[in-house]
Amino acid sequence: MTAVRRYPVLVALIIAALFMVLPFGIVAINAVKSPAEYSSNGPLSLPHGLYLDGLKDFWQRVDYGQKLVNSILISGSVAIGAALLSVLNAYAIGIGRIKGRTWVLAFFVLANMLPQEALVYPIYYLSKQAGLYDTRLSVIIVFTVVQAAFGTYLLSSVLGQFPREIIEAARIDGANKWQVLWRIVVPVSRPTIGVLLVFFFIWTWNEFLLPLVMLISNDNQTVSVALGVLQGQRLMDATMTNAAALLGVLPAIVFFLVFQRTLTRGIAVGAVK
Repeated sequence: MTAVRRYPVLVALIIAALFMVLPFGIVAINAVKSPAEYSSNGPLSLPHGLYLDGLKDFWQRVDYGQKLVNSILISGSVAIGAALLSVLNAYAIGIGRIKGRTWVLAFFVLANMLPQEALVYPIYYLSKQAGLYDTRLSVIIVFTVVQAAFGTYLLSSVLGQFPREIIEAARIDGANKWQVLWRIVVPVSRPTIGVLLVFFFIWTWNEFLLPLVMLISNDNQTVSVALGVLQGQRLMDATMTNAAALLGVLPAIVFFLVFQRTLTRGIAVGAVK
């Protein structure tokens, strides 16, 4: 009976997976279809051959290689920096038990809930005054702080339940606060930190508004900004549009698949806890 009950759930999961994969498959098919074939047969027809000119034209038109490097550099730096900042903040709040812990956590929640539209002008003005406008460093700093607000709130709740006996035993053995953090707390919390790294990278990769405002030079733009700017100029046909969408989302999908085991392990550990 248990096996029979699992079949409807399995069928529902398969249907849901098809609905999620289907749009990506349509984009991939149209990306290798010629404009004439797209116009005559429509977006749902299968291509008769591989037409790669759309991918090549888009790559050269936006200098996709440079945009890809910028996105990887910004997203990777933000993921590492935000995870590190989250660990330090959460260690002080969750284990250190600083005064006013509830109000501090409320501040981080509020910072995470602020819409980016409310941050555009203050960040633009401050970056101008600091001489960081139109630099990748400015975007890295902003998103590191923004993502760390969520990471701090999540890790604080996790570390708040950390066994005090382990920490007390380490301190009796002579470990100081830094040794407790890096040799005990971080290894035990590694699955949760890994989940945050994956989320921070993908979230930063998909950001559009702040990079659009802060990165006006072509050499500093990210993949998402390059896609939006080029589409706004109406310089692409349907085939190149699908090629742009494919190249824009493919690196994030590859990153997610590479670190899928880290993500599932972190979620499983959190469920067990």
